[in-house]
Amino acid sequence: MSNAKDLVKGILEHIEPDQKNGLREGLKNTPKRVVESWDEIYSGYNKNPKEILNATFNGEGYDGIVLLKDIEFYSTCEHHLLAFTGKAHVAYIPTDKIVGISKLARLVEVYAKRLQNQERITTQVADALIEHLKPLGAAVIIEASHSCMGCRGVKKNHAIMTTSAMRGVFFDKAEARAELMQLIK
Repeated sequence: MSNAKDLVKGILEHIEPDQKNGLREGLKNTPKRVVESWDEIYSGYNKNPKEILNATFNGEGYDGIVLLKDIEFYSTCEHHLLAFTGKAHVAYIPTDKIVGISKLARLVEVYAKRLQNQERITTQVADALIEHLKPLGAAVIIEASHSCMGCRGVKKNHAIMTTSAMRGVFFDKAEARAELMQLIK
């Protein structure tokens, strides 16, 4: 952790170069706080999607869409190290097993709590559902606002980026996609 704190201190000195006698009072403990916050912000590297999705239940013949929508998430853009936040809609059609709904939110969080891009989170969540639950189909739609669009560059604060990944019947069958989109509205 000491090396990481030294790196943060160097970044602070770069941002605020006129510090003659070291970091000013308000910044003295910032390197420690930043490194500690990284443990939480990037905790997705320490979690395995398989462990999240292994606690399944008998689906008791249910063969409709299972959808958890409006899952809030916070992530960090790997291109600028700035936050992007939004909501994810995660759906699947079970074959014989279902998973607790909190597991769907935890799955989004595992991937969001890494250095990311939105497209990757979208595909990672969909692919993990397919791999571990073996459903008839999986779908993930993510809508997010990116800080890099608002505080720098083009400065478009209200732009929302939407990404989707459709697998199985959600990709193959227009009626399954249409039903899903109706449920998300």
